[in-house]
Amino acid sequence: MHLTLNVWRQRNNSTEGGFVTYEVSDVSPDMSFLEMLDVLNERLVHEGKEPIAFDHDCREGICGSCSMYINGRPHGPLKGVATCQLHMRSFKSGDTIAIEPWRAVAFPVIKDLVTDRTAFDRIIASGGFVSVNTGNARDANSIPVRKENADDAFMAASCIGCGACVAACKNSSAMLFVSAKISQLALLPQGQTERKIRAEKMVAQMDSEGFGACSNTGACSAECPKEISLDTIARTNREYLGAKMTSSAV
Repeated sequence: MHLTLNVWRQRNNSTEGGFVTYEVSDVSPDMSFLEMLDVLNERLVHEGKEPIAFDHDCREGICGSCSMYINGRPHGPLKGVATCQLHMRSFKSGDTIAIEPWRAVAFPVIKDLVTDRTAFDRIIASGGFVSVNTGNARDANSIPVRKENADDAFMAASCIGCGACVAACKNSSAMLFVSAKISQLALLPQGQTERKIRAEKMVAQMDSEGFGACSNTGACSAECPKEISLDTIARTNREYLGAKMTSSAV
């Protein structure tokens, strides 16, 4: 396969960036998208040029670090996959592919395709945890949980924090991410201790990070590589309203 890549290059957050065009040949349809970028970077290094900076770790669709826009869609054209799970057989020889970083005030560009997503870490630190002693695995498994609650909690917990929901949203809202993290704890017995203040604190932190408001267009769920349901947002709205009515958290 022969491809034309328009890649966003930006030295850091304080400098302007722009697209740079690269021609890539001998691309195997069986390569992953990141492997294709590896091949291009090897060539750039061999030519004495600076390689393209992009984030990656597990390359198994688990860590969420491989976050990038591909032809205007978070993680590319396929539904329910992260960038590292996207293969070049999803494109045709001769295609032109535009590759960009996430575009959000709360996700400043570090370099090229790498953005700073530590805002998500601060949201988790604000309330996405439990403080009770759950004991070992055997003790935790001895606590009865309704099958429906367990299924919904597992679904919410599958969120990998990649930020595709933010990238897809016209307002750069992080509500799907925050709702997934609130839901996975609100549905389980171990998460009840902080339940009244968790939603308050996490939503407040989300707002302070500069994410936009949720307008329920559904783009976040449609582009989420783990297909997190919009039900989590409805649940968080209920949690937040209940917290505001009963909690004194500041």
